[in-house]
Amino acid sequence: MADKELNLVKELGEDIAKAPVVTKSGLIYGLNDKPPVVEAIFVAFQHVLAAFVGIITPPIIICTSLGLDAANTSYLISMSLFTSGICTYIQCKKIGPIGSGLLSLQGTSFAFLAPILGVGTASLQRGDSPEQALALIFGVCLFGSFVIIILSQFIHLFDKIITPVVSGTVVMIIGLGLIKTGMISLAGGAVGLAKNDGSFGSFQNLALGGAVLFIVVVLTLSPNRYLRMGAIAIGLAVGFIASLFLGIVNFNTFSQMPFFRLPVPFRYGISFDFGAFLPFVLIYILTAIETVGDLTATSAVSGEPVSGGVYVRRIKGGVLGDGINSLIAAVLNTFPNTTFSQNNGVIQMTGVGSRYVGFYVAGIFVILGLLPFVGGIFQSIPQPVLGGATLVLFGSIAVAGLNIVVSAGLDRRSIIIVAVSLGLGLGVIFAPEIFVGKPAIFSNLFGSSISTGGLTAILLSGLLPRSEEAALVEQENPV
Repeated sequence: MADKELNLVKELGEDIAKAPVVTKSGLIYGLNDKPPVVEAIFVAFQHVLAAFVGIITPPIIICTSLGLDAANTSYLISMSLFTSGICTYIQCKKIGPIGSGLLSLQGTSFAFLAPILGVGTASLQRGDSPEQALALIFGVCLFGSFVIIILSQFIHLFDKIITPVVSGTVVMIIGLGLIKTGMISLAGGAVGLAKNDGSFGSFQNLALGGAVLFIVVVLTLSPNRYLRMGAIAIGLAVGFIASLFLGIVNFNTFSQMPFFRLPVPFRYGISFDFGAFLPFVLIYILTAIETVGDLTATSAVSGEPVSGGVYVRRIKGGVLGDGINSLIAAVLNTFPNTTFSQNNGVIQMTGVGSRYVGFYVAGIFVILGLLPFVGGIFQSIPQPVLGGATLVLFGSIAVAGLNIVVSAGLDRRSIIIVAVSLGLGLGVIFAPEIFVGKPAIFSNLFGSSISTGGLTAILLSGLLPRSEEAALVEQENPV
């Protein structure tokens, strides 16, 4: 036993020695530090605020498209929050081989939105009820989760393709792609009445969101550690109070929510259709690649290695965690879960990368899922306030990706990979109409900036010849 432990220590030492030195300057608490309870809860709430809208938006869109009533919609939102709590704990805790052990949050994935809507719409057109459509969706998602579970065991074989340049590029695309969402929220939000009543982009919305953004930036640069850790929460609180005086806080959601709600596994049943399953296979593969990028960014902003054996084991466990968590999500009547990239911005802004904060985040999400009335407080925060806080977070994610690419070294080959991947990945966001009139499979596969840019980066990394110097560097510093 002693020999095995010595070998393990030696192996870890070699891995750390091979990994590039990542500065922890700016971090108040590192990965394995345990912040005081009050500070940990304070930072945890900021992670919850950053992820909350992203978690509840997909079920809202899906329920609206399927024509579900308010009771079922409220239930699916609650289960999305409850499941995110369970899955976040698994990811941060690392149970056996499952989980990354990083401060990595799990939430409902936007990547599956298009195929889920496609399956649901086709089911309704066949005469199925919305509940039967949900049964088919959850069945396809449940079996699809095994794709990523199996893939996770071979993720280390992709080390010649998923290089720091590829993963860094994906992280950049994630951040840059989210900026549009943040800006839309700041202007009033696409979901709701903002674009219908003419308030979208109004001076009031822009001033409110801009004020929150200004507060977050100023407090983040403060030498006071408490102001820095609380920058996002303080900005949101000030924005919420200002919204109360402006009369734009919506309290109607509270009247439609029960005080307590328990999860019921397979509440809508389960069914399966192989034709509906096929489009999900590639999406699961792409979300695995997205998870690699997310976890690489989390490692980078947490001052942890982004190459070497320790890094690879974390990535492998994180991707496996994604698969297991998506399986759990289907059982608990919600949609596939994946790592959330916006929380990397919170780590960078607060300087807290402790995975123990993730346990508090998980607890908060579970409470929000069990107590829908409490979750209504977060749902009542106006979109401009959320947009002002999240816009800077999304920009920070893009910067983290840029840092990963630059740290790997840029030669002509790397520049081409980054340039083409960014061009195509962001291009589908700027011109989504190019998919009009095309088969649905094209929009399902390439309608996302992450899928288009990620696939492009992987293909170019595998096809473009490496220079002798680049090959030597990769041998010395494997992913």
